[in-house]
Amino acid sequence: MAERRRRTRDDWTRAALDALAEGGVAAVAVEPLAARVGASKGSAYWHFPNRDALLLATVERWEREHLQEMAELVRGESDPAERLRLIFGRVLEECGGGCAVESALLAAADDPVVAPVLKRVADGRLRFLEGVFGALGFSPEVSCRRAVLAYAVYLGQAQLRAVAPHVVFECGALLEDTLGALRRRG
Repeated sequence: MAERRRRTRDDWTRAALDALAEGGVAAVAVEPLAARVGASKGSAYWHFPNRDALLLATVERWEREHLQEMAELVRGESDPAERLRLIFGRVLEECGGGCAVESALLAAADDPVVAPVLKRVADGRLRFLEGVFGALGFSPEVSCRRAVLAYAVYLGQAQLRAVAPHVVFECGALLEDTLGALRRRG
């Protein structure tokens, strides 16, 4: 019989992200994850003292990977309008099916493990968007309002896809409509 490979923290958080996307925060449970990764529960407890520590490591991984991906997407793009286009294009593309983890986290926004991570992500996104709108020439006050509006569009789209997946739209047209509304003066 072949010896099973030892599972790493990375193996556990990867499996937990998949479970989170499929079944929400409640799906991040040691016993079903152990079956998923082909390991014992003891392996999980070797890496994490308890389920909350596993959940925290998982949502922090999501935070890190998501923020790195967004930073890489706009790296090298100096035009703020194009940065906005790149970000919104990716968001609309992801919400075609890849928003499951974020939707699950938003559904558990009152969870004491999840809440601080969501707050950091929201604060970071809003700061980034405020900077983009400032670079487009909007005052700090207007940049703040536009950032909130842009973020609300993103969250609304993620939620709409979760609760009404039958709503179909053409991403390119929605992207242009959204960007046009956000860049309009007045």
